[in-house]
Order: sequence, then structure tokens, then C-alpha cells
Amino acid sequence: MSDTPYTPNLTMDLPDATPSKDGLTKLKGTVEHIIYANEDNGYTVLDFGLEDDIVTACGTMPYIGDGDSLILWGNWVHNPKYGRQFKVEQYERDLPADSTAILRYLSSRTVKGVGPKLAERIVSCFGDETLDVMENHPEWLADVPGISRKKANEISEDFRAKSGIRSAMMFFRDYFGAAMTVKIYKQFGSSAVDVAKENPYRLCDEVEGVGFERADQMAMSLGLDPRSEERVMSGVKYLLTSNASRNGHVCLPREKLTEAAAQLLRADPERVKEAMNILLDSGALISHRFEGSELIYDKAADGQEKYIADKLVLLDKLCPAVDAGDVNAFIDREERDQGVSYARGQKQAIIDALSHGVMLLTGGPGTGKTTVVHALLHIFRSMDMSVALCAPTGRAAKRLSESTSTEAKTIHRLLEMEFEEGSGHGHFRRNEQELLEEAVVIVDEASMVDNALMCSLCKAVKPGARLILIGDADQLPSVGAGRVLNDLIDSGRFATVRLTEIFRQARESLIVTNAHAINEGTYPDLTVKNNDFFFLPRRYDREIADTVVELCSTRLPRAYGKATEGGIQIITPSRKGEAGTENLNRRLQSELNPPAKGKKELKFRETTFRVGDRVMQTKNNYDIQWESGNGMDQTAGSGVFNGDIGTVIFIDPAEEEMVVSFDDKEATYTGDMLDELEHAWAVTVHKSQGSEYPFVIVPMYNAPPLLLIRNLLYTAVTRARRMVILVGREDVIRTMVDNNRQTLRYTGLAARLRRA
Repeated sequence: MSDTPYTPNLTMDLPDATPSKDGLTKLKGTVEHIIYANEDNGYTVLDFGLEDDIVTACGTMPYIGDGDSLILWGNWVHNPKYGRQFKVEQYERDLPADSTAILRYLSSRTVKGVGPKLAERIVSCFGDETLDVMENHPEWLADVPGISRKKANEISEDFRAKSGIRSAMMFFRDYFGAAMTVKIYKQFGSSAVDVAKENPYRLCDEVEGVGFERADQMAMSLGLDPRSEERVMSGVKYLLTSNASRNGHVCLPREKLTEAAAQLLRADPERVKEAMNILLDSGALISHRFEGSELIYDKAADGQEKYIADKLVLLDKLCPAVDAGDVNAFIDREERDQGVSYARGQKQAIIDALSHGVMLLTGGPGTGKTTVVHALLHIFRSMDMSVALCAPTGRAAKRLSESTSTEAKTIHRLLEMEFEEGSGHGHFRRNEQELLEEAVVIVDEASMVDNALMCSLCKAVKPGARLILIGDADQLPSVGAGRVLNDLIDSGRFATVRLTEIFRQARESLIVTNAHAINEGTYPDLTVKNNDFFFLPRRYDREIADTVVELCSTRLPRAYGKATEGGIQIITPSRKGEAGTENLNRRLQSELNPPAKGKKELKFRETTFRVGDRVMQTKNNYDIQWESGNGMDQTAGSGVFNGDIGTVIFIDPAEEEMVVSFDDKEATYTGDMLDELEHAWAVTVHKSQGSEYPFVIVPMYNAPPLLLIRNLLYTAVTRARRMVILVGREDVIRTMVDNNRQTLRYTGLAARLRRA
């Protein structure tokens, strides 16, 4: 197999997400009563009056009031608690036309500041023209007793805002679902429709979740010129951001970006170059020439990478070194007090951590990285230096706490993530203005840290403090954009120690020895039957999947009892195929958590969530509210992050609400957040990074060739603490070991540091 880096295709086809009324049931009627309404996301439950019946309808229907005339499109569903309901996918609203209907509409307090009595006075003055007066002649409202000119303007402003969302719902219904329309309206307000008509590409630039393809579909349906400057510029920016989120590229070579944009847009490359030059001249894109290649960044990515490089160089320069004689004395004392003898590499790591502002420590399993952390904690404490221990994920932080008997936090918690009310985004309280107090910051599982998180961490570390990054550089890179740990090592700019010696106790583990064999390009020992590494040969994908399900449901629980409860994790190369995550999760839910009387469940699109399900958060969401602890010790916060795994502990089908327990915190999910959850009995190798599980099962099946690579197998095997079981084909294992191809990520961090 080739050792050359693989460059992924930079253009990506996204599925058409435009909703359709095909196959949906249509209802026409009147809102009788609002049962529940969430003002933030527009989710509403209401009694809906038909000609001869009243039914319950639920879905995203913002600013609906009693008396509204609606046309609903959706499907009938059965709620275990509340019975038959109509789940709304799309809707239209007509404002009431006569004075009787208008009075009922206004009496429902749909318009801020107008209650039943005031509604009666307004309608008695203006009759059937009431709504026209409220929208176009607010000064006339001041003639109504009890309404001042100021209040008249406030009433008119609120009514126009609600009319605006109505217009937006009508306009966007052919392009987006109701929930996305609410997000668009919150971004642009009453001008949302005008913005979309003038330049639909602003939607994908300024509204999270609106991809270029959807904005492009809208633009084409509105008759915009496919050769327009706005379209080409938006396509170029889209390729940069989408390749960051999907392929991990921080930047792209100019020629590759031009080629990919021309292909995506079916445009003349010269037209793409002109648009790119406009973006570069405006500062929206940034160009750098590193080591003979011109790389194009968007402004935010360039700023992050530059900040990381500048701050790390500053930290390394400013941190005072400990005298060499003192360092050796510290090491001698630790060896004496702890009854250990540090290996040469471990001693060098301790020396470098005390002698430099930035130190990098890498090595595989069993090479003694944790022993170094123990020594550093003791030494820094003896010097009265405060230390912060952290890791990218909750599971990694918990494991670090257990192995060091010292509190470790996630990086997000260390930086004190705060939620910005109403924005859907969060920010870190710890930054350049509110620096961390600790004199030493130690980051474990640093291979998982992407550029964005590293930039935020660097901003919070005070000048003069030490930053120690520990990780396994041979594992897969971070899910987010960048390859921070590898770039820092490759730059040669900072003190770096690679531990290679496997200690005696670790050598007794086949997990450790086979992991190192895989990493070195040697086939693992698959013949031993009485250790912690097993191979179960199976030829066909269906047989592999059957065996995996059997191991989870019967064989491992029967052999190891309670030790397997919540401790078995399937880690598979791909989402697709018989032994991919999608199929295995369906089968495992049926086997491990089948439907039962009294067990609540909630269907979301093609997925059924059930109390007891194991689930994973698939993107960072700072908006999700959570609580932790009980009584006086109870705390609350917001934010659940990509890769967090938890268990569904509560479902309210009527409200489309779920509560998921993530270790020590319980997070509440509303209906519009459920697309960020997926079942997690089986996860991809990429999603398993930073986590460790007692029992790991890895299907070795005919996955896509681009995933059958050495460091993917190495990462999967090193997730196991007690036992790893490979199930499947030996030829697939050999293929992965032989294939040392590294997926190329375009970054400039190493080059920036070599220049420093």
C-alpha cells in the first residue's frame, strides 16, 4: 500500500433538504387553544378545530394565536400518553378577515400589550380594518381610550414583526422547514424575505445550518444569474468552511480551491479567480505563501492559526527555566519518595517540562506518559506552582482524574464556557482579559484538540505560565479542523519527547504490544486465546454483524457479568454496511433495548429514541441546558459537545422532549435538537477519540478502502482498557496494517512556527 498522503475530493454533494408536500396530509381549520409554545424555537402544541372535530397538532409554528386560520401539512402519529396527534411539517396562516375573527385573534394576547378588553375597544373603533390600521396607521390607535402614542407604536411594531414571520413562513416554505425559517427570521428580522430575494447567498454566510446548496437552489428558483459575482464568491467561501468541518483542512492551496470551485459552480476558472481576488482584496479571505505553496484561508481560520503560533512562541520565551541542578534534585527526590526509577525518556520529559514554556510529550500505550504527569504534579506542587489538568472531552478528563487522583476538567469547563442568551452560541469567560491563574496547564489527549479550541486555550494561558501538551501523535487527528499536536511536533520549534519504551507490566498486555506492532507496520498476534486481545474470524459481513450483536447481548455479559454494564463499545471504521454504525445500532437497540409496555419512546424522522438508549451528541451545541447534582449541590449550565455519550433517561412524547444523562449532568433536548443525537452502541473510530472503554469490539469488514488505514486500526485498538475483540476478516486487518497512508490536511501552523 502507498505511504503517500491521500488528498480528499474538495467538492461535496449534500442531499436536497428542500421540504415537499408530497405524501403529507392536509388539514384546514382554526386554532382553538394554544396548549404549549416555545418562544425560542417556535415549537407549538395546539387544539385545532376542523369542520366537525378538534384535534391536537404539534410542530414548529411560531407566533400562532387562538383564532388563527391555518392550513397544515403533516402526518398523523400516535403518542403513547396523549393519543392521536397531527405532526406538522409545514403550515400556512391567513389573518382573520372580519371583526369577529379579529377580536378573537387579538383577545388571545397574540400581539404584545393587547388583552381582551383593549382588543374589544380597538375592534369597536376600526372593525374589519383593524389589522390594516395596526400595520399601516399606528398613530390612529392613539385615538382609542387607554392607548398612548408610545403604546400605539409598540403595538404596531409587535404586530408587524409577527406579520413578518408570517410572510417569511409563506416565502421560505418551498425551501426550508419551519424551524430553519425561524432561525433565518431571527437573524434578519422583518427584512428576511427582502434579503433572500436580493442575495440568497447571505443565508449560508450568516445563518448556521443553511448550506450553500440550499441557498443555491433558492437563487436558481428565483432566477438569479448562475454566473453572478455573489454566487461565485459564496461558493468559494463555502468550500473553505465545508472542507474545514468535513475534511479538517484549515486552508486550501489556491489552485485546488479554484479547481474545486469551478467544478462545484460549473463556472469558468477565470471567473472563480476574479471572485477570489475580490474576496482577498476585501479581507474576507487571506493568502499566505508557505514553503512554495500559496494557501487561502478564511479570515477567522487565519486569525486562529496566527494567534496559536504567536502565543506559543511567546509562552516559550517568557517562561523562566528551572536551574538544571534543581531539576536533577527534583527527579532524584521523586524516585526516592515514589520508589520508582524513571526511564531515560521520562527523565528528559520532566527536564524539558521544567526548562521550557511549551513542552510536547507523545507516545503510545504503556510507555509511561501518566507516570510523567504524576511526577510533574508532585514537583510543581513542591514549588508552590498551581496546576490545571484538562482534556478535550468529558470522558478523557474523567480518565485523567482517575489516573492522577487530581481533579481534571474539560477544556471547555476550564475556560468557563458561558452561553449567550438568544444567540445560540457560547463564549469562554477565560480569555485575554480574564486569564487563567494557574502557573502550569497540562493538556491530555492533545491529538484531539483542533485549531479553534487551541486558539481559545492559548488566549487564556497567562504569559509566563507553562503549557504541556500530552498525546499520541500516531492516532487519528482531531475531528475539527487542524492537526495541532502533529504540527507543533513537525515544526521543531518546541521541546518534544517521544516515549517508545514499553514497561514490563504493560508488555504483559496484548492490547499494548499489538497496538505498538500495528503502529510499526507489523501484523498483530491473533493466535493467543487467553489474554486481553482476541480475534474471532468471520468471512461475511452479515456473520460479522451477527457475532458483534451476540457478543454484546449474551456472550460478554454471561462471561464477565456486571463489569460489562455500560462498558462494551463497538468501534467500527464506517457508518455504512452490514457492520457499520447505522445497521449495528438498529440491531442493538432491538436486542438490548426493545420496546416494552410503559417504556416511553419518541420517533424523530427515521429514528426512534427510547428510554434506556445509548446516544451520542454529534455537534457542539452551547444552547443545550443541563443540571448536575442534587439539593444544595445542584448546579446548572449549558453546552453539550461533539462526541459526548449519554443515556436517555426521560421522554415526554407530547412535548417532543428528552432528557439525556451525560455522566454527571442531565441535559434537556427539545424537538428541534434531536437531529444532533444518534444511537451510540456502535460509533466510528473518529468519534471514539479521547475515550477509553473496558471492552471494545472492532468489526473487520469490507469497509470503504479510504478507511482501511493503519492509524485508524491503531486508534480503535488503543481505546480498550480491559479487552479488545477483532471480529471479521484477517485480510482486512493485514490491509489496514500495510496501509500507512495519512489523509492530508492542509494547515500552515508548522510553517508559521518554522518562520518564528
